[in-house]
Amino acid sequence: MLEEVSAGGVVVFGNTILLLKKFNGDWVLPKGRVEKDEDTRTAALREVFEESGVRAEIIRYIGMVHYTYRNIKGNEIVYKTVHWYLMKTNSMDSSPQKKEGFVEARFVHIDRVLGLVKYKDEKKIIKKALRFLK
Repeated sequence: MLEEVSAGGVVVFGNTILLLKKFNGDWVLPKGRVEKDEDTRTAALREVFEESGVRAEIIRYIGMVHYTYRNIKGNEIVYKTVHWYLMKTNSMDSSPQKKEGFVEARFVHIDRVLGLVKYKDEKKIIKKALRFLK
């Protein structure tokens, strides 16, 4: 089994959270692979910027999630760990990275964000982040 480590952010601006829309219509949080000799904090900030154009700062660590998926070739199971950070930004300016597979980057009101996000693990991370903000 392959192992993969990623990091990402729940990026807050006021009462909104940054979401990215993939080509297939799924709304997700920004995240990506941790590079060699990179820590998860640095990776999370880099991935948020690369995927959305948003510069953010970390407020605190939210937690990690684990899941498995079958790689693109379909012949190997990948065990993935994602480290999530609560972040804030000072601007709603964003631009999705088309080459990363995103067609839209948008700050969504916290009352609507859970209804848009596709994956259960990301919904749990957002709920946890919202509790930290209270």
